[in-house]
Amino acid sequence: MRQFLAVLGLLLVFQFVFAGDAQQKRVYVAVRFPESSIHLDGKAEEAVWFTAPRANKFIQSEPYENTEPTYQSYFRIGYDQKNLYVFIRAFDDEPQKIVRRVARRDEGDNSDEVGIILDTYHDQRTAFSFSVNAAGVRMDEVRSEGGFRSDDSWDPVWEAAVAVDDSGWTAEFKIPFSQLRFAGVPEQVWGLEVYRVLYRKQEVSYWSFIPKDAAQPIAYFGILRGIQNVQPSRRIELLPYVVGSRETFLKEPGNPFRTGERLNGNIGLDGKIGITSDMNLDITINPDFGQVEADPSVVNLTEFETFYQEKRPFFIEGNNILTFSLGLGDGNSSREGLFYSRRIGRPPHYWPVLSSGEYADVPRNTAILGALKLTGKTASGLSVGALEAVTAQEYATVDSAGRRRKVTVEPLTNYFLGRMRQDYDGGNMVVGGMVTATLRRINEPHLNFLNKQAYTGGFDLTRFWKNKTLMLDVKTAFSHITGNPEALLRVQTSSTHYFQRPDAHHVSLDSNRTQLSGHGGSIAFGKVGGGHLQAVIGGLWRSPGLELNDLGYLRRADQIAQFVWIGYREWEPRWIFRRINTNFNVENEWDFSGEKLGWGMNVNGWFQFMNFWSMGGGIFFSGPGYSPTKLRGGPMYRTSADIGQFFHFGTDSRKDVQFGGNLSAGKNLEGKSRWIAGGIFFRWRIGSNFSWSVRPSLSKNVYDQQYVMQTSFNGEPRYILATIDQKTLSVTIRLNYSITPDLSIQYYGQPFVSVGKYSEFKYVTHPRAPRLEDRLHWYTGDEITADTRSGGYWVDEDHDGVDDYWIYNPDFNFKQFRSNLVIRWEYVPGSTLYLVWTQERTGWLPDGTFDAKNNFRELFDIFPDNIFLIKLNYWFSL
Repeated sequence: MRQFLAVLGLLLVFQFVFAGDAQQKRVYVAVRFPESSIHLDGKAEEAVWFTAPRANKFIQSEPYENTEPTYQSYFRIGYDQKNLYVFIRAFDDEPQKIVRRVARRDEGDNSDEVGIILDTYHDQRTAFSFSVNAAGVRMDEVRSEGGFRSDDSWDPVWEAAVAVDDSGWTAEFKIPFSQLRFAGVPEQVWGLEVYRVLYRKQEVSYWSFIPKDAAQPIAYFGILRGIQNVQPSRRIELLPYVVGSRETFLKEPGNPFRTGERLNGNIGLDGKIGITSDMNLDITINPDFGQVEADPSVVNLTEFETFYQEKRPFFIEGNNILTFSLGLGDGNSSREGLFYSRRIGRPPHYWPVLSSGEYADVPRNTAILGALKLTGKTASGLSVGALEAVTAQEYATVDSAGRRRKVTVEPLTNYFLGRMRQDYDGGNMVVGGMVTATLRRINEPHLNFLNKQAYTGGFDLTRFWKNKTLMLDVKTAFSHITGNPEALLRVQTSSTHYFQRPDAHHVSLDSNRTQLSGHGGSIAFGKVGGGHLQAVIGGLWRSPGLELNDLGYLRRADQIAQFVWIGYREWEPRWIFRRINTNFNVENEWDFSGEKLGWGMNVNGWFQFMNFWSMGGGIFFSGPGYSPTKLRGGPMYRTSADIGQFFHFGTDSRKDVQFGGNLSAGKNLEGKSRWIAGGIFFRWRIGSNFSWSVRPSLSKNVYDQQYVMQTSFNGEPRYILATIDQKTLSVTIRLNYSITPDLSIQYYGQPFVSVGKYSEFKYVTHPRAPRLEDRLHWYTGDEITADTRSGGYWVDEDHDGVDDYWIYNPDFNFKQFRSNLVIRWEYVPGSTLYLVWTQERTGWLPDGTFDAKNNFRELFDIFPDNIFLIKLNYWFSL
């Protein structure tokens, strides 16, 4: 640790030796047009267009940096009281080769493309991007963190038109000022970038040159002036919706809730309100997310919670300002943070206890009664974000021979988070903080296992030097939860904490505890731009009492980690390579008692060839160490070293037919554990508006230390492990048919089969022993006997002829098919009609026999659950 701090100190001194040099900015002055003088047709034939200056001299960035592009482009910008107008001409000597693929909104980046990016705050941190491809498909996104992150869920209401002629192609944009956020000052000064993608050559050119080694691309934007006496709109935008659905499922005799069919209807409202010139309030009342794609199937045999990506539009849009990540890199901890939006509207925590002959109707998810989201940024550089959401008290209906009762399965819950960040020194330093609160109204004793109150918060600081190529990033966090002893006992014994570990002397399990506090954070420092070589050194910590899982996401507390990452980027085409990326990293981990848990390293690379094919791969090694979670609350367990490698390749993504594949394999350096996984990918674009893809994958995992259960013998705990042979087969299918940019049909389907066969049962004897054979005792044939009736196993450990304990049959055969068919029609700007068909088939058997052909046949023999849904919304403003 002293060496780490010394290196960090030396790097800090090095940073202050160098001062960033301001770059010369290109400037464009927009011209005011007469009101309603532009007819949007992509051709810009109105005379007023020629009063706006013509800006050209675009500079190529990709693939050959800072050179003349193959074909030049130019643009003009004008405005009136309500709209910003942009015209872009993209010259092309071979217009018949312009790639024009029709796609759904925000998915048109596989064609020739032009766009404008506006840093309306002029803070060099946040920008709004509007682009269109040569088929007229609109794309828009918010770019944050200096351009490092992007969010394409933002869907403002704007228009674009394109035209192709003998000189190339052209595009016109009409962007209402009401869709932008900016200060109410007499003259606007914005950051400006205009770009062009020549798709067949994978060539990108910019009006204001952005070097490839730029860590913060927005800092290199030019300047837009000339927009005067335009006030930001504070109008109200409303999007009411109505939805109806029909569910069909297998009729279950005697079950009054499984009659084979269910009809549902609902109404709700989304809206945007301009609170001030630079603050927007998003509202949603009784939201419906029936059109959202289903989560992928998964079988989780670990002790940790599965993390699912957010797909609901209300929670995705603007999430850049509501994020407070505590993770680093792309490993297991990368998703950890104070806000995990899937907590809001989650499935109910409780399932009612049923007697014989009783049936229950339990809601799939907790209803969101309403939510408010305030986001914006002031002219002084203060970013503000706040979210308030209330979820309903949910009930299960329990039927017993016609008599019904209500059982609360989720309490009324209020979620709140507030986020602020302040820019200093032209965006070279950003200081911020975040607080969250989860408040549950618990009135029923059977819900006392839930925390009543959960608070988290944190502070963050990011500092840049030398044109934002050198960075220091520091985050801290704290948590405090309260509840009944039952709730706090549940938290202490969860996989995040495992305070009950018998050899964890730095923590203690308190069954009378009613509150718990903790802290955590991360620090990273390094060179993130300004050349081919990049390097970052950093670390993170999580105190044993840190608990984020009421509104955030935390896999494991009680850890300290340190890492070094070095990367090399070559972006100039050389020899047979068009681009090269290589990385090396090493990390170490301890718990809060100071015991070292392990270390690992990774070397990987990615290469794109001159023919646009690509390949990549790497090797990784994890040294021997100790796992505090392996035995699910038991003592620390020695883990063996393992080594693995991975490889992937892909053909030219520009082509109508593209394919690729991946393969990974590894093994434990002692014992029988090994794994191999592979998959292929095939995509075919047919014409300009239809594509389909298929991605089958197959994996085999043999692990000889898979946790099964805990029992006891003669008052001593027994931690039962076994060898698992798990095979998983899945196929992901996607079809996309875009009739027009505003009318599309999309299909997603995934059959999934995972089968696990357990054998060679054993129990832990000396969990810290260096040798595997000293850590475990394998049951002999006269100690364990299969029970053919129950499928489990009886164990006579002391050989006295009397069974001492029972091991359940952990074999499984899990089958699932999930699919979505969505027809989306934006019948007027901002208003959409959805037709949705969702299907799910799920089956499980305690059978470890894998037979791909029969397993898939059995999957499609399962009676499906279907949802047919129609949803209509209509956008209007006041």
